[in-house]
Amino acid sequence: MPFNDKISRVFSFKISPKVKGEDILIAELSELGFYAFEQRKKDIKAYIYEEKWKQSLFFEVSLLSNPEFKITYESKLITPINWNQNWEKNFKPIKVNETCGVRAKFHEPLNLKYEIIITPKMSFGTGHHETTAMMLSYLLEVDLKDLRVLDVGSGTGILAILSEKRGAKLVDAIDIDFKCIENIQENSILNNCKFINSHFKNVSQINGVKYDLIIANINKNVIIGDILKFSNLLSVEGQLIISGFFLEDFDDVNNEASSYDLHVVSKKEKNKWLSVHYIKK
Repeated sequence: MPFNDKISRVFSFKISPKVKGEDILIAELSELGFYAFEQRKKDIKAYIYEEKWKQSLFFEVSLLSNPEFKITYESKLITPINWNQNWEKNFKPIKVNETCGVRAKFHEPLNLKYEIIITPKMSFGTGHHETTAMMLSYLLEVDLKDLRVLDVGSGTGILAILSEKRGAKLVDAIDIDFKCIENIQENSILNNCKFINSHFKNVSQINGVKYDLIIANINKNVIIGDILKFSNLLSVEGQLIISGFFLEDFDDVNNEASSYDLHVVSKKEKNKWLSVHYIKK
């Protein structure tokens, strides 16, 4: 994210239970204009430009009135932050397995078969989160040669990039955040990708095309809401790989998926987060 001189307001939220609450809160705040988040040990920080802030925004955050969660927060105005500098200081390269790694362009090469270069610009998808790591792991296991792939909620484009590197002949990467679309395009160039098409749209706006593989690392409610569309967009024997929800949510997601000819191939679990591989039959 380029440096600018806008004044921001930073909120510090303390949530209990923490693990599930933080991800729901980030999802809700990101739809209201909050542009950056820091998940820390004791709290989560959320940033919004002061010119966009108004107290009434919190009326739209359902988590704040959910009796299952206890939430307190405080806020203050801050001077402009150079996010690029801040991110470069904290971002560390990761090794997904013996053949794949993720790094920034200012890191030394990892000398792996699949090396993904990412500049997040506060988009989701660096490989550090459990859900992204599991999705990357699946993409390293599945045969992607000559597949047509749809990446839903692409974020940084990390999954789309690995899909092309592993042989996909076409990758449509969609997101509903313009900043993510810009980020996908930049990261595609960094990785010399030729077959990734980025689109500002949601999955309901896609028609008249079939995919061999759909990948979606989003959240439980969006996945359940879109599962019929996923099934309709898949070719026979097409595959769906999803993540972004917890182990305890599997039955809700799977009941919906099985209603639309999607059958479980396998599951991965990491720190109570879940990823599931389906096939359409």
